[in-house]
Amino acid sequence: MRKAMSRGIALSGAALLLAAGTVATFEAQRRSPTGTAPNYDVAKEVTLTGAIEDVKTIPGPGLQGGVHLMLKTAKETIEIDLGPESFLKKQNYQLNTGDDITVVGSRVKWDAGEAVIARQITKGKETMTFRDEKGFPRWSGGAQF
Repeated sequence: MRKAMSRGIALSGAALLLAAGTVATFEAQRRSPTGTAPNYDVAKEVTLTGAIEDVKTIPGPGLQGGVHLMLKTAKETIEIDLGPESFLKKQNYQLNTGDDITVVGSRVKWDAGEAVIARQITKGKETMTFRDEKGFPRWSGGAQF
């Protein structure tokens, strides 16, 4: 009986890992015409100012959601990729529909158009930092946050 339960738990774990990998693969393919998630490129850094039209969480690797905004500027409405939902919660970053913000980030090809990977957002007097000046995510590689 224990052997059967252990095997069932192991199979459940394997199925969960397979599902997480499938979601991650789907997300990467959705994100970029090359089939990989786009990288931050300092040479393509832009500054945009506008109002948040929508805040959404998109499924990502390991079943962790990534937070995205739709930002309406004077010239366009563009998707802004912030980072993992867990990072925003840990930092207590609050972004809501209607907020006026300034985004510094890298413009990338994404889906059928373009998007911006956020490095920094300013809302009023608050500055939220998602990546360092080279574009390295604050939530990765032992970064302290």
